[in-house]
Amino acid sequence: MTHPRLDRIDLKILARLQRQGRMTNVTLAEAVGLSASPCLLRVKRLEKAGFITGYGAQINLAKLGETVSIFTEVTLADHRLEDFARFEAEIRNVDSLVECHLISGGYDYLLKFVTRGVGQYQEVVEDLLRREIGIAKYFSYIVIKSPIVKPYLPLAALFEPRR
Repeated sequence: MTHPRLDRIDLKILARLQRQGRMTNVTLAEAVGLSASPCLLRVKRLEKAGFITGYGAQINLAKLGETVSIFTEVTLADHRLEDFARFEAEIRNVDSLVECHLISGGYDYLLKFVTRGVGQYQEVVEDLLRREIGIAKYFSYIVIKSPIVKPYLPLAALFEPRR
């Protein structure tokens, strides 16, 4: 399926919605310089084409209780296609795993876990090691502070033509 070509207004719509997904269509239309009806048609088209995959709430974890974020570098023992597939299939349903990236360079994966504490993280890692899913070594990095976390992407900088 070919996706519709996005113009500057489509990018504005996407940028606004990723920052505030609950804004009314009228507010969105005003923000991007359209009337309400054409704006709604564009949003529906962007949803149908898969550019917008959902709407959600951003949660303030600190209000819920103490948590710790931990980045983990993982190196697999073997590097056949089936080794990567097995590892990814096994970690897919680990609740505390919130990101998994296949990385080029000195290790294979960069994982991000969010747990109640270091003890819970260690239980998760020990469980993964017990499963024998091909982990040769891992290194953990506990996040002390996150001074910058942007819940949105710089769509204009990435996709609008340079002037």
